[in-house]
Amino acid sequence: MITFRIAKGLDQNPDAHRIRSAVFEQEQGFTMEFDDIDAYAYHIGVYNEETPVATGRTFPKPGKADTYLIGRVAVLKDWRGKHLGTLILEQLEKTAQKQGAVWTELSAQLQAKGFYEKLGYQAFGHEYQDEFCPHIAMKRKL
Repeated sequence: MITFRIAKGLDQNPDAHRIRSAVFEQEQGFTMEFDDIDAYAYHIGVYNEETPVATGRTFPKPGKADTYLIGRVAVLKDWRGKHLGTLILEQLEKTAQKQGAVWTELSAQLQAKGFYEKLGYQAFGHEYQDEFCPHIAMKRKL
């Protein structure tokens, strides 16, 4: 059975830290995974029974009270293809709405653009590099 736990601050969700490290640092090779935003973002933990399998975060966009940013969506390799990414986005969007968000934005790895488009996100702006990986900004009205 899949369950969710939302916590404010990464220190309140050590499972999210471990999943992000496994996916982004160890698997994908990113070196700047953790930042100051982790202290005040809402972090979701996704669990199969009691086993942590996925995570993501959301936080207010600076200067835009009606917009929350979603990011650091990560699913452990053995759990991909089971629609957990969709469930994470739904939970993060609900969390953002409870905080007053009307819009969500995210920075998608280009290879994941189609996934986000299926969930109603639209690309805007130009492609850009985040470390070594091409990304695109995307947004969705809630």
